[in-house]
Amino acid sequence: MIPREILAALRTIEIHTARLANEQLSGTYKSSFKGQGLAFREVRPYQPGDDVRTIDWNVSARMNDPFVKVFVEEREMTVMLAVDLSASERFGTQRAPKARVASEVAALLAFSAIRNNDRVGLILSTSKVERIVPPKKGEKHVMRVVREILGFEAPHPASMREESSHRVPKLGAATDLKSALEALAHVARRRSVAFVVSDFFTSGYERALSLASAKHDVIAVVLTDKRDYELPDVGLATFEDLESGEMIVVDTSDKRVRAHFASEMKKIRDTRQKLFFKLGIDAVEIETGGSFVKPIRDLFARRARRVSTR
Repeated sequence: MIPREILAALRTIEIHTARLANEQLSGTYKSSFKGQGLAFREVRPYQPGDDVRTIDWNVSARMNDPFVKVFVEEREMTVMLAVDLSASERFGTQRAPKARVASEVAALLAFSAIRNNDRVGLILSTSKVERIVPPKKGEKHVMRVVREILGFEAPHPASMREESSHRVPKLGAATDLKSALEALAHVARRRSVAFVVSDFFTSGYERALSLASAKHDVIAVVLTDKRDYELPDVGLATFEDLESGEMIVVDTSDKRVRAHFASEMKKIRDTRQKLFFKLGIDAVEIETGGSFVKPIRDLFARRARRVSTR
């Protein structure tokens, strides 16, 4: 049985994102992604100006007139959603936690895909791959994908490791993008459009991302919160690592503490952006307190302009 609150959230997301996909993304989505190649459609009589390389010599010989082959772009694609639902995705100080924003983004992308007759698949991951939903078409399938995200419960915080007699949390202990990206190669064997939805607060995924981007059209959807990069001045505050359970008291009234935090988080963001640029990966940041539609729409518009100039 699906809990009533999950059904209510599912229905809300369905109504909202389906309408947005129709009204705001229907044109830009289709023009943003190239098809998988050219498919033969028919032959027709040769017309002046036709490329002689398209002449079908067998048909021309039988008909005693020149005929050319007509090809159309094979539009049907596979769209894979690789969604990180590790414990850090429960964080959010604005409109909604990152996990809820991830479900909204996934629904919007999935509805946009099926409106264009594309297939949609899902890979859910934490410290391991938790769920794999093979690519299919149809609104019922999209709702299953969103339901898997909304109804998923993250595992308990990761255990600590001992180091120099101190309890030290493993960095990204409950976030393993490497496994999700490796699973992408097995689930989608043909070239696909792959949206990786995560806060990307982890390490060790760089090579897997490079290999995935060489095979698929990978797009990074980075979920952010205002407090990821800026500490508020609230005096002494207790912070908990959602992925390790470690707690620490921080004096946020100290300007040096706030400046150091902002500096370190900026380094993480800059390093991530340099990686995406190096690999030629499109990326979009979506804040928990802002619109999730406008950044996606702007991303599609940028890609559409790029595709049209090629």
